[in-house]
Amino acid sequence: MNLLLFRPEQREDTGQLRIDGRQHRHLLAYLNAEPGDTIKVGEIGGQIGRATVLQITASEALLEVTLERAPPAAVDITLILALPRPKMLKRIFQTAASLGIKTIHLVNSYRVEKSYWQTPWLAPGSIEEQLILGLEQSCDTVLPQVHLHKRFKPFVEDQLPKLIENTTPLVAHPYTDTPCPTAKTGPVSLAIGPEGGFIPYEVDKLEQVGFQTVSLGPRILRVETAIPVLVSRLTAC
Repeated sequence: MNLLLFRPEQREDTGQLRIDGRQHRHLLAYLNAEPGDTIKVGEIGGQIGRATVLQITASEALLEVTLERAPPAAVDITLILALPRPKMLKRIFQTAASLGIKTIHLVNSYRVEKSYWQTPWLAPGSIEEQLILGLEQSCDTVLPQVHLHKRFKPFVEDQLPKLIENTTPLVAHPYTDTPCPTAKTGPVSLAIGPEGGFIPYEVDKLEQVGFQTVSLGPRILRVETAIPVLVSRLTAC
């Protein structure tokens, strides 16, 4: 936890911040916080600043907060991702949030098992928990928006054309000779398939609405590896 994130409603009428639970445990177990210590904090959806520990007990802590600067700029990439395996999903939420992605569309695909859509990790509270962990890592405060689409064809035909307007739509595909561009200017819509990739029909449907297939080279990467590699390449200075 490089940034202690709090919700506006956690602040008292005085403006002071009272924390318990995981955040409090972090202060005690990892920071060995004592009255007078300062830590880096951020308000979810708001600014970043510092907090001074006023009181700390075995169950809670009271902090004096000063917020002074905006969170880092988001990357201008919309992620369109075939729903990963549940075990991988948690890590991907954290990774996407830490990279600065602010819009994620999880979509169905032929190679996505139906049972994946029943995972408790897709519950709103579970999604937010993992996104917050990613924000804490990268010192950001703005939660990404996550949208679920359980039917591939209706999403691609009816919703995707509008979503990709005024963006560069790219689909990661290992069997193309076109390399992924670097230092791409302007917004990008980036589609990444499941383990094993999108099937040819799905690639064709994406190309029909304007996507271009791009590759990272001859090595086939896991989804959780491909996401940071692609984002880093597209946003490289």
